[in-house]
Amino acid sequence: MKLVKLNALCDFEKGSTGLAKAEPGEYPLVTTGAERKTSNTYQFDTKAVCIPLVSSTGHGHASLKNVHYQEGKFALGSILVALTSKDESKLDIQFLHLYLSQLKDRVLVPLMSGAANVALSVKKIQGIEIPLPSIGRQLEIVEKFKSIVIEECELKAELTHQQFLLKKLRQQILHEAIEGKLTVEWRAQNPCVEPASELLERIGAEHAERDKGRRTNAQKQLPPMDGEEKPFELPSGWAWCRLGDLISISSGDGLISSQMNGGDIPVFGGNGINGYHDAYNTNEATVTIGRVGAYCGAVHLTPEYSWVTDNCFRVYFSKKNIDTEYILLHLKQMDLGRSSYKGAQPVISGKRVYPLLTQLPPFREQQAIVAKVEKLLKLCDQLETLLSRNQVYAKQLMQKVLKEAFSYHGEYEPSKCDSYGSEYAHD
Repeated sequence: MKLVKLNALCDFEKGSTGLAKAEPGEYPLVTTGAERKTSNTYQFDTKAVCIPLVSSTGHGHASLKNVHYQEGKFALGSILVALTSKDESKLDIQFLHLYLSQLKDRVLVPLMSGAANVALSVKKIQGIEIPLPSIGRQLEIVEKFKSIVIEECELKAELTHQQFLLKKLRQQILHEAIEGKLTVEWRAQNPCVEPASELLERIGAEHAERDKGRRTNAQKQLPPMDGEEKPFELPSGWAWCRLGDLISISSGDGLISSQMNGGDIPVFGGNGINGYHDAYNTNEATVTIGRVGAYCGAVHLTPEYSWVTDNCFRVYFSKKNIDTEYILLHLKQMDLGRSSYKGAQPVISGKRVYPLLTQLPPFREQQAIVAKVEKLLKLCDQLETLLSRNQVYAKQLMQKVLKEAFSYHGEYEPSKCDSYGSEYAHD
């Protein structure tokens, strides 16, 4: 395949529209950014590749985030240059855009120069040599690329939709789990289990003993329950209660960033592990609840040794009567962040969460629920993996087409930040 310099194939014209002074209007205004602005006048009425002449990041660093394709009537910013085909029977301008946008980091960026203000000269662009297949082959490459872009966009949209449905499915699984709908068959096969009412009696006695002398907000003024408050009929053996009947909470201990000095003890904040420390304040697996801020109400499970910060509550519960994994998924499903105080930032407290109405299944059924949920969520993970493979396949097809088209560059790799989808998907 022959190599031809761009100055033999293209006409070059710099933009004439000052971006700061442009009057909005009906014509697209191509700038260095990914999105078009508008102008009340136009400079071109043609197909063009538009290349920024300044670095996208500045500060002495050479980079180009966008190489644009534009057609019809449009205005061009003064810090860009438009390349138009001298002879469309020899060079398809969309083929040129495809080439320059995909290989910009290897073809254009190395030509940029300057100390503080890194720039790209038109003269250097004119001297670029590109492989030039026949016009028929150029058009074939562009059309194949467009079809793959469209396919990838459709797959992305479908993947987004399916991921939304999977998220809803995960929520529904947790919702049905704590209503006993997932363990109907289990109850039929296990009719003789200790009822939750007996668990509650033992939990109450254990909490009273545990909370003696403990630094916890365990003074719970729990309102009595009435029939109208209960939203649905519980399965046999289950019991209604207040969340404060099941758990007690107390905040963790403060720890500043400089104290996370690279030890091997994980430090838990509202969003999970925030760093590592060389000491622990919790020596058993503990459920935590985000107490304040963006992760208010977020629920996590710590390993045996951890440091729980004051952005979290430790959750105390009777491990003899409540399965740890069950209370973890139960609290997640309750979405405790909805019960926060809405001030400058959300905050939850025992006063807000303890009175929440909830339900408790028998201990063995708690374990059966956890096993069922884990199985169903694993299937959700497998479905999500299958959906993602379709998108990967489309990207592999795109890379194959581009590699074949630009085989002159034997080590061709598509840029990770190209914006080809928005340029071509709707042509």
